[in-house]
Amino acid sequence: MKLARLWQPRNPAFWLMIVLNLLSTLLAWVTRTYALTPVAMLVVAGFATGNALLGLRLIWVLMRDEPSGTGPEG
Repeated sequence: MKLARLWQPRNPAFWLMIVLNLLSTLLAWVTRTYALTPVAMLVVAGFATGNALLGLRLIWVLMRDEPSGTGPEG
């Protein structure tokens, strides 16, 4: 697996991975910055964790797949 395989701007999964990871970062920042009720904190933290896990799953898929147009000729 190569980290260079992550850069696939023509693949929609790449942009979804970027959005999910940015959203989970934003949600984690909200839970740490604002005084939320315990229920609201759990909900926001749950969404942040879910987004992070989905983003990691997309990273794994992107690293496993060969980017289009770079496969072996033949």
